[in-house]
Formats: sequence, structure tokens, C-alpha cells
Amino acid sequence: MTHWFHRNPLKATAPVSFNLYGVASSPAASKICNDLRTTRARLLDMFTDATCTPEIMKKATDEYFSLLQGFIVSLDGTTQENKLRFIQNFKWTDTLQGNTPSSQQDAVFELVSIGFNIALWHTKFASRLAGKENVTEDEAKDVHKSLKIAAGIFKYLKEAQIPRLITPAEKGRDLETRVIDTYIVQSQAEAQEVTIARAIELKHNAGLIAALSFETANFYQKADHTLNTLDPEYSSKWRKYLQLKQHFYMAYAHCYHGQTLLTSDKCGEAIRSLQEAEKCYSRAEALCKEYRQTKGPGSTAKPSEQLFFTKLGGLIKNTLEKCERENGFIYFHKVPAEAPILELKASYGLAEPVAFELPALNSQCSAEVYATFDLTRGPKDDKAKMNPKPEEEIKPMKEPDLKPQKDTGCVIS
Repeated sequence: MTHWFHRNPLKATAPVSFNLYGVASSPAASKICNDLRTTRARLLDMFTDATCTPEIMKKATDEYFSLLQGFIVSLDGTTQENKLRFIQNFKWTDTLQGNTPSSQQDAVFELVSIGFNIALWHTKFASRLAGKENVTEDEAKDVHKSLKIAAGIFKYLKEAQIPRLITPAEKGRDLETRVIDTYIVQSQAEAQEVTIARAIELKHNAGLIAALSFETANFYQKADHTLNTLDPEYSSKWRKYLQLKQHFYMAYAHCYHGQTLLTSDKCGEAIRSLQEAEKCYSRAEALCKEYRQTKGPGSTAKPSEQLFFTKLGGLIKNTLEKCERENGFIYFHKVPAEAPILELKASYGLAEPVAFELPALNSQCSAEVYATFDLTRGPKDDKAKMNPKPEEEIKPMKEPDLKPQKDTGCVIS
């Protein structure tokens, strides 16, 4: 399943020193600043380390976030804003709009931006793991879990942290509702793809596979429609991917729904459902070509080259021929002019985001230490405003190569 998923690039960031000279007026305060710098650097290294696992990523995340919260949550027993929240400037690029960064002097902006990258990392980890030549059942579960974790992080950022930003999210950039909603829905849809592959591999009930495929196709359609008002220069390639996946899983839904209809002796309706599956599959094939030819950010997936894709074409063809033979010998049903309207609901297998929680506040961040950060002693940086002019480009992160491997035709072995 190498190159099955489209992935946009990771966000990149400028180094942050946390050198609060004068402000950090005690050894304990200085140590917090030093630890923030080192744990941030370590976490950033994990994003580009091909050997990083979800467990290592969680440890690095918790170490940094437990300290960063000391700049966000109230530590003096009042409901007032943490006095350190706006002391440090942070710069982050965008997954869609290139290497010119957004900049905010706000620790919540840092939390949201690096959290966004952590969610993206989980989707990329899932993609790499799914690209192995022989994926074990446990590895398939890890793919499934990572995609649900990603959805949960994106959802948490959207609901709990992005609304706290003083400077609103810029139109069409990562933290804007349309973009982050698409990441949430895409992660859920891809998790359900793993469930569908599992159900097919274990020859589960055709009705369940049809319902899961229909729900997944609807997820991809929802994600595509969420992006339809974004600038095509940035969103067209991503949208082509979402559209091809929508039609691919609608083809699956009609194919397996046709099998269900045949089992119920509704052969004419089965034929019409399979004819619709052929139509959806052909459209998915055409969209694969359009997707490859469309310029835009992100890695180019190659779904039409995967056995999981080509097998469906053969399955539709063989099942349709079987239905037509049976209809000519046994049923003699009239084939409806209109394709059946699918109103399928999956009772099992729907992917829900895994709820994300911040780690506990680091024990170093006590009220006593907090009191030794003296904002009156540090020079104010008038240049670092909340909404500065466009900055110089930041170099993109060097991500691990995804080397193609022999495709075995399914996510689950």
C-alpha cells in the first residue's frame, strides 16, 4: 500500500532560544527556559526521524508540552492570563501555502502549531507503516490507531485551543476551520479504509462492507466540499485526491451492495448497482490521472497502481458478469433505469477520533518559580508584534523518504 495516501508537508518553524535574559531572575526560572529550548529541539528532531515510534513521539511531546503549559495556564492562583504567554515570538509555516511563515507572540500559537505537526506526523507514520511489503495484523491496528489519534489531536486543537488565539487564524491557512476540518475528516476516512480492508480480508458480510464503504465515501465527499472555497492554487491537488477516494469507495459500496441484492434474489437491481459501481470506478481511474497531473503541495499518491485498487475493477467485472448470467438463466428481472439510492448505515467499524489530553504541568512550574519571572527587568521587543509583516522564508523540514515496496494488495496480511 505504498503511495496509497496523499500527504501534505509538515509545518516548519524558526528556532526558539527562550533566552529570557533579565526576566528569568532565578536559577529555577533559567532552567525552565533551558529545558523548553532542549525539549522543543528534541521534539522537532522526532518529526524527521524515520525510526520514531508513537511511543517516542508521545514522550517527546509530553516533555515539551508539560513545560510549555507553564507559559499558558494560570500559576498565581488567579483567573488572569499567564504573564509569560505573550513574551516569546514563534514562527511557523503552512502545510499548503509554502515557506513564508506566520508569526505570533503567543505560547498558545506555539501549542497549536506544534500540536498540528504532531497530528500530521501520526498520519505520515500510518502511511509509512501501511507501505510495508507485508503488514501484520498488529501493524494494521497501529495504522488504524495512529489515524484516529491524528483526528483526535486536530479536533482538540480546533475546539479547545484555536479559539483562544488573540490573532484569528488567517484565511486558507492551517488553523482556519475549513483546513483543519478537512484534516479531521480525512484522518477518520483513512482509518475506516483500514477497517474496510480488514472486513474484505476476513470475508465479512457484504452488507457491512457496503455500508462502511458508503460511509467512507461520504467522509471523503464532505472533506472535498469543505475545501471548495479555498484558493485552487493550494487546494486543487488535495481535492483531486479526496474526490478519487470518494468515487473509489462509492464503487466499493455499489459493488458489495450488488452482492447483497443478489443474495436477496433481486438480480435486476443487483445488475444496476454493479453498473453504477463500474461507473464510479471509471471515474476514480480518471481522477487518478487528473490528480497526478495537478500541481500543488504534498506527496503524490499512486492509488491506481496498487493491487487494492485494481482488484476492485476485477471484482466488479466478475460480479456483474455473474449477475447477468444468473438473470439470463434464472431470474429474468428487468434492470432498473435508475441506480439504487444507497441509504446504508454501518453498525460497526466507524472510526471515532481518539480524545487528546495535554500532559500534567511540569513540577518545575510552581507558583514560587513563576514569581521569579520578572517582566519589568527584561527589554521589550517592539518588533515582535502579534501580527507582523511577512517574514523571510523558513526552510522546509527534511522528511524521511517513502521508498516504494512491493504491493501485496491489502492493508492487512
